[in-house]
Amino acid sequence: MPLTPEQLQDIQNARANPQPTLRAVSPGMEQHLYEAKPVLDHGFVRVIDYMGDDSAIVQAARVSYGAGTKHVSNDEGLIRYLMRHWHSTPFEMCEIKLHVKLPVFVARQWIRHRTANVNEYSARYSILDREFYIPRVEDLAAQSVVNNQGRGEALTGEEAERVLRYLKDDAGRAYDHYEEMISDEGQQGLARELARMNLPANIYTQWYWKVDLHNLFHFLRLRADSHAQYEIRVYADAICEMVKDWVPAAYGAFEDYRMGGVQLSGKGVEVLKRRLAGEAVTQETSGMSKGEWREFEGVFG
Repeated sequence: MPLTPEQLQDIQNARANPQPTLRAVSPGMEQHLYEAKPVLDHGFVRVIDYMGDDSAIVQAARVSYGAGTKHVSNDEGLIRYLMRHWHSTPFEMCEIKLHVKLPVFVARQWIRHRTANVNEYSARYSILDREFYIPRVEDLAAQSVVNNQGRGEALTGEEAERVLRYLKDDAGRAYDHYEEMISDEGQQGLARELARMNLPANIYTQWYWKVDLHNLFHFLRLRADSHAQYEIRVYADAICEMVKDWVPAAYGAFEDYRMGGVQLSGKGVEVLKRRLAGEAVTQETSGMSKGEWREFEGVFG
């Protein structure tokens, strides 16, 4: 288990001391509260706190839109209406705070979502643990020949073994030098804020990450997608399981309209209309670029 004994004790203490509350709670999320969901080889995601549930979204929407939503017959229908028409502010009434342990290179990709509050473990103040992300053999892949930011075919045989050996050896050697540089035995010892520069990007860091549901859905739409990098996608998948239990109606709408839906350009809509009218439309007559046409055909054939 990637948790330290101290963290495990904190979780046990928190779960053993429930407090009465008058605020809305989500029974599904209560089951996840404080528990760590293992991710990758040393990482995890756990819920520290949350605010709101499906009813909070509905409550905010009815305050905001009043009589304009009276034609929606039930709460789930209203939530689906909000998702369908991109009314985002009611979803911002729900928030979640996560404790995440993740490799530094994943954190650098994750932090590009600038709509959350983040507090990261400080390597200026504390010493990082000797924990590195080492991929499984089946997750080692060559550069994609069609996507400059993606993977292609899996590495095999001696090449895969050599890559794994380099990753393990280089990480261990870098950490040995890190420990040697910060040691004050027989020397002054280099400052931690300087010594950390020698650590590899696959070392693990930790942070608290607090975000509202609207921006969390945006994160999940991009990072739980099949085209996302595997190492961040597995974190997004773990969060999806938690959110599904937290706000089931909102997550169902998100799955339907965002994850399972398709957004069409004006040209795409026009091509569909022409096809339905019996016209044989090609890329040259569609008005789309080759890239747009390839994506269109990937969905509609």
